Amino acid sequence: MNLKLSLLLSFICTSVAFTQESVSPELPKTAEKKTLNVLRTDLSATIDGKLDEPFWNTAQTATDFIMFQPDNGKPELETEKTIVRVAYDNEGIYIGAELHQSREDLLKEITQRDNFGTSDHFGIFLNGYNDGQQDFRLIVSAAGTQMDCIATQENGEDYSWDGIWYSAVKLTDFGWVVEMKIPYAAIRFSQKDKQIWGVNFFREVRYKKQKYAWNKIDANIGNIMQQAGILTGIENIKPPTRLFLIPYASGYVNQNKDGAETTIKGGMDIKYGINDSFTLDAILVPDFGQTAFDNRILNLGPFEQQLNENRGFFTEGTDLFNKGGLFYSRRIGSRPSGKITLKENEQVQGEPSAINLLNAIKISGRTSKGLGIGILNAVTEKTDVPIINTVTGETRNEVVEPLANYNVLVFDQRFRKNSSVSFVNTNVTRNGSFRDANVSALLFDLNTKANTYKLSGNIKYNHINDSEDKNGYSTNMSVAKTFGKYRFNGGGNYVSKDYNINDLGINFTNNYYNVYGNFSYRILNPSKTFNTFYYNANSTFEWQNETGRLQNAWIGTSISFSNKKNDDFGIGLDFNPIETYDFYQPRKAGRFVYRPKNYGGWGYISTNYNNPVAFDLNPYFYIYDQTKRNSYGFNAGPRFRFSDKLFLSYGFNFARDNNDKGYVDETATDIIFANRNVTTIENSVSGKYAINSQMTFNVKVRYYWSYSEIKNYLTLLEDGYFAPNTTYNQNNNDNFKSWNYDLSYTWWFAPGSQVSVLYRNNAIHYEQRLNKNIIDNLAHTLQNDLNQTISVSVKYLIDYNKAKNWL
Repeated sequence: MNLKLSLLLSFICTSVAFTQESVSPELPKTAEKKTLNVLRTDLSATIDGKLDEPFWNTAQTATDFIMFQPDNGKPELETEKTIVRVAYDNEGIYIGAELHQSREDLLKEITQRDNFGTSDHFGIFLNGYNDGQQDFRLIVSAAGTQMDCIATQENGEDYSWDGIWYSAVKLTDFGWVVEMKIPYAAIRFSQKDKQIWGVNFFREVRYKKQKYAWNKIDANIGNIMQQAGILTGIENIKPPTRLFLIPYASGYVNQNKDGAETTIKGGMDIKYGINDSFTLDAILVPDFGQTAFDNRILNLGPFEQQLNENRGFFTEGTDLFNKGGLFYSRRIGSRPSGKITLKENEQVQGEPSAINLLNAIKISGRTSKGLGIGILNAVTEKTDVPIINTVTGETRNEVVEPLANYNVLVFDQRFRKNSSVSFVNTNVTRNGSFRDANVSALLFDLNTKANTYKLSGNIKYNHINDSEDKNGYSTNMSVAKTFGKYRFNGGGNYVSKDYNINDLGINFTNNYYNVYGNFSYRILNPSKTFNTFYYNANSTFEWQNETGRLQNAWIGTSISFSNKKNDDFGIGLDFNPIETYDFYQPRKAGRFVYRPKNYGGWGYISTNYNNPVAFDLNPYFYIYDQTKRNSYGFNAGPRFRFSDKLFLSYGFNFARDNNDKGYVDETATDIIFANRNVTTIENSVSGKYAINSQMTFNVKVRYYWSYSEIKNYLTLLEDGYFAPNTTYNQNNNDNFKSWNYDLSYTWWFAPGSQVSVLYRNNAIHYEQRLNKNIIDNLAHTLQNDLNQTISVSVKYLIDYNKAKNWL
């Protein structure tokens, strides 16, 4: 076992060394940073997109933008010149941008906030500490829509963050103009008398799908934030009191087969800047009634379905808490953790599907020395269920979830502007004799000074306090080349048998070790045929710890590119050339089932979204070394942009698994599998009508239907193979349907303040009766399980800096 691991690691290291010497011997040269000096003004500015205040005429200009994508390093055209000016006062900084372009080529689709759509864009990337570690990115479309995010090298762009800032757009005879005001309360910076900020200005010329930056971004180097320019001249400003109160009120009318129910809720969110570095977020009496619906599926595998987080508190500004992959916020307020013990003749009267969240807080920020600290704490309420004796009529309550506390603690020390060492701890404490859990991790991410090579890794340890205490650990190490046309990474993992982070995280597999490698090639400038071209090859080999059996052997290769018309294409091939063993599907310790050799492929076509009508297609297939076993399917759908205000898209997904071998049951003597055919059909529609950039109507519809048809039953043998089973006669066919329809109206009537009206009807229905008619299944679902809700929610942001003047 150790010999295999050593040989594979040696192979990766040898490949790394070879690639360094033979493919990319030259390191990229660091370009000189541009500097812009900011003008101080004592005049108040009206954010109207006109740039008619006198100080705009004397402010220093930022010009000569350079293309970032696709033709990296190419100067902007004189006919599409960009001129940016920056000023500041005691409240914030002002940005005025003139963007030259033919009006006929200007694209300006109106969308909701943070939705880029089909539009031209201008933005500013700000780093108040000039440490190359974190950007506040604020972007405006030609239609006036705001997009904003917090960007880090580790987690990319987090658009769940919504800052409070102001912007206006005006179309002109030479193109368009953007005017912005960014209050100091919206960003972070030190308390020094003289500020030096990192800055870059961004522009997208959408009709050509070209992106530009003021300070050159070299595509040879993977770290964009290290390639910002310098903003100087801001002096003697004071970070304001960052206190925002966001009270809300909402009402719900819900109707289903059990009758109608009306609910009124009220509460408040609080955002408070503890100092210039750290922010406290708190929710008092939370309300998540208007969050997006979950895309539930028929799950026949051994692992739970991982769902997206749609609650704003757990998505906004959580980059610190996501370090190490230990935090899965859907655990907070999920299904009860306790098991119900029923006595003779007892049955449960309505088990809850979720636990109420009482309150939650998070504190996060980063000091001027680069130390990031994050603390998240949430409390869920004690929940019990009524149990009735069907003979005597007596009832009793049993606790299925006690009062529980969830906590995440993160320390992340950044240094040398591009590296970090982190400590993460998650803890779940449940009252009484219920299960407690604690997980800790040490992480490191080390980059060379020129951002050319990376060494990263971690070690994680968990302790579970249950009926039997368990301790587990996981460790990872990888090395990567992160610059140039040719790049690679390789590494390995070891995960112990008792590694388990699932009380506050999510992890599906344990008790294995593996090695993996990846090699990629890309063009940095367009060729005669391609605007972009990317090749990727990767592989993974994985062994079960105790038996040494190979449980994963995968090799994949893919090509993706865009043509001169900006249509996107891709194709890939996957190979599993060795018979492997699955230790998870049998759902029983020590048992496994063999997986046959297989190969498959996929592809995609996505036509240029700039066109009023575009189309996406994504087919795939897999063929197994097992009699008549195969899988195939496709996703497809058109997109219609009828005007800048009206948009509609349709998606169709079809999947078919023939002669799939899957677990269905366990008897006193056998583990029962089935030879089955699984069919999935999904239809979805989404659309919007935008009155303006603050007011939109939106619709989302999804009908998902999946059924599994048993052909015959199999008994799993000790060696992982099957024998026919002719005695098992239970009905294990599956027929699952999920329907969701959301129609909403949203009005951002002031910065951070919103009115939302939602009509929702939804239904989830599962049965073991097979019916292969899609319309009959939908009708049956709507007749039996339809739930309808109308809700209205109003939230209003109160800024302390303005509210104090009211008094």
